[in-house]
Amino acid sequence: MNKKTAYGIAVFCILLLNATLLFAQATRELRTIQGNYNDTATIKPTVERIKSLKLPAGFSVAKYAEITNPRILAVSNDGTVYVSQRTPGTLSMLKDTNGDGVADVQKVVAEKKQMHGVYVDGNKIYLVTVKEVFVADIKSDGTLGELKMLIDDLPDAGQHPNRTIAVQNGKLWITVGSTCNACDESTPEAATILTTDLDGKNRQIYASGLRNTIGFGWHPISKKLFGMDHGIDMLGDNDQEEEFNEIKQNAKYGWAYVYANAKLNPHSVVPKELGLTNADWAKQSENPVLLYTPHAAPMQMAFYTGAQFPNEYKNDAFVAMRGSWNRVPPSGYEIVRVRFDQSGNPTKIEPFLTGFLVKGGAPDGKDAHFARPVGLAQLKDGSLLLTDDTNNIIYRISYNEKTVPPIMSREDVSMKLAETANAPATIQVKSSAFANMGMLADKYSAYFQDVTPEISWSNVPKNAKSIVVMMEDPDASLKPVTHWLVANIAPTVTGFPENMAKTETAMGAVQGANQNGKIGYYGPMPPPADKPHNYHFQVFALDTKLNLPSGYNRQALLDAMRGHVIAKGEIVGTYQRKPDVREKKQRA
Repeated sequence: MNKKTAYGIAVFCILLLNATLLFAQATRELRTIQGNYNDTATIKPTVERIKSLKLPAGFSVAKYAEITNPRILAVSNDGTVYVSQRTPGTLSMLKDTNGDGVADVQKVVAEKKQMHGVYVDGNKIYLVTVKEVFVADIKSDGTLGELKMLIDDLPDAGQHPNRTIAVQNGKLWITVGSTCNACDESTPEAATILTTDLDGKNRQIYASGLRNTIGFGWHPISKKLFGMDHGIDMLGDNDQEEEFNEIKQNAKYGWAYVYANAKLNPHSVVPKELGLTNADWAKQSENPVLLYTPHAAPMQMAFYTGAQFPNEYKNDAFVAMRGSWNRVPPSGYEIVRVRFDQSGNPTKIEPFLTGFLVKGGAPDGKDAHFARPVGLAQLKDGSLLLTDDTNNIIYRISYNEKTVPPIMSREDVSMKLAETANAPATIQVKSSAFANMGMLADKYSAYFQDVTPEISWSNVPKNAKSIVVMMEDPDASLKPVTHWLVANIAPTVTGFPENMAKTETAMGAVQGANQNGKIGYYGPMPPPADKPHNYHFQVFALDTKLNLPSGYNRQALLDAMRGHVIAKGEIVGTYQRKPDVREKKQRA
């Protein structure tokens, strides 16, 4: 072997060794930022668990309402609460008419697929779905006029479809999350906050590089815009921290190539055609003003301007943290407080309401949660509302009130019904549609025609002043599911015909809201894999007529019935969802 050959081999070996070392180092680095899948189990919000929640001294938490998949909240000037329900694609109106801290009216006022963001501006309400923005007038009773479409071409959703919206300075402000975890977007409007005129025209990008800023708002004193952004996933347990940003016009906030305080994302490189490195991108990007625990998943944000909480909370912000699915240990499942100084500058983020995450709380010993916080809003009395879209509850957080509404779980509600219905007389309830414990036909199911079955009753006491009919499913995973509420039926009425109109005020009666927030009947709809569910049609005779508005909920009905039940009866129908031939063909 000559010297030239030997030298070439030596150089090659050195280069190979260097490449091997570099590869090993890169591999180690990639391993250190490997993300974890660590979602927590869902458990029930029992009384004991709710009582274990931790709040600063003087604060309490109680149930305000039960409603399917509550997400974003908005409150009108008269105190009416509006909540978006992404899964059913509805917007519901809630009212606490007697001021006891519990909603007693619940009514669907709008329907749009994947409705999410909602904002009230005076007598108008703005709604946003994945690609559309709507506006409607708010009527004097809280219901809405016709929805008018303002925008129909927001960017496609991808990974982050949950838009939010606000009105400020005569403009609409719309958040548009990224379509991915970290990528080169196909549209400059992804991962931004957009502004438009109030008619939806003159659309502009206000700020970019915001991966998914759901919660945002203007500080009451400084009027500066702040928002909390979701960090990038799969960078490890301790990255990316959630970012609290002061959002400035035309500013860039790093995503997808830079995160936190100018850290470079090793998984994402600025496209060559832009002529920039990740370091160049960092130089032109705004750093966050505060950081919080990674993967906590910030949702709606609300600045506190009320008078109920101690004065030190005035003008601070609260943020709902939905909770991690990819961190060890889990993070989030809480409300945090963002403290501001007297000039309106944020100083730190600290936990405010904690305890929804239960270490080792699942039956298998794994970590579990009994709420995933999403929506936050301030009521007129200065208390805060919080939505949990997993267990279908809206909580109310109050401070030092003389009368605190009782903390109720679904188990408690069932017990309360048993006490209420402890009546001496028995009403005979029958149906031509099914025998007691017999199977209901498909046409009565919400999967099919969703018509009401015929039911009749007899042996009503002569001193009865009204009759109540209640249909429930106690076998649902979230107990009980309310399917039908009818109150103030005349005592001379002996039954309902088949296919009674859902919103009909039958025989002078008034119907309440079912589990979906809609007035009237909601037929059986058990999951296809479930064993048969039992649907209880309960009939109560009362010694009074109830003072209930249209759209009342189950809790309001039970409260009104207390002490007035003089007779009761029920018939139970069963139903199981079985795939038909058409469904089998579609799945095939």
